Parts: sequence; C-alpha cells; structure tokens
Amino acid sequence: MDLENQQRVKDIAEKYPAEDIVVILGGAEAQSAKLMGDTVTTGDPTFAGPLAGVQLGLTAYHAVEPQFKEAVDEDVYDDQIGMMEMVLDVDEIVAAMNEVRG
Repeated sequence: MDLENQQRVKDIAEKYPAEDIVVILGGAEAQSAKLMGDTVTTGDPTFAGPLAGVQLGLTAYHAVEPQFKEAVDEDVYDDQIGMMEMVLDVDEIVAAMNEVRG
C-alpha cells in the first residue's frame, strides 16, 4: 500500500469509527494482500508510511473473498473482478486474509 493510500485510510479512520469501516483490497498475490491487510489492522510492518506503528484495527477483505463476492451485485462483480478470479490463487489469498483477521 503506497504512502498516499495509507494517509487516505488514516484520515478516514480518524473521521469514522473503526466498526463502520471495511477496507477492500485487490493485490494480485497473497503476500501483498496480507501486507496491505496488516497495514490497515496493526500498522505498516515496513515502518515506512503514515500507518507505521498505528494500529487502526480495521476489517479488511480481498475483492476475491466469498464474503465480498456475496455482498455485491453479481453482474458488477463478474464484469469488474471475474477475470481476476481465473488467474489469481484465490485459496492462497483467502488464507492470507484469514490470517490478517485472525
């Protein structure tokens, strides 16, 4: 997650309660998705951005996780994300995100 997006997330988290925020991620690899998920929950593990040492405790899901897929319009999902499901290791991403949510 780049520094600009970290700042955006931080600003939103300062404005709204954590229980009202859900972060949807879209990294192509499980490891990058986990890193982004960790960043918005326990803080930037690289200690390089605005979320370094900042534990926001936000809930994060990847766009290919079933919880997200079931929550959005099927046609929109298929149009915007369906192709990604065919090329990404969805099971690995789901496992990584489950680790983030502990």
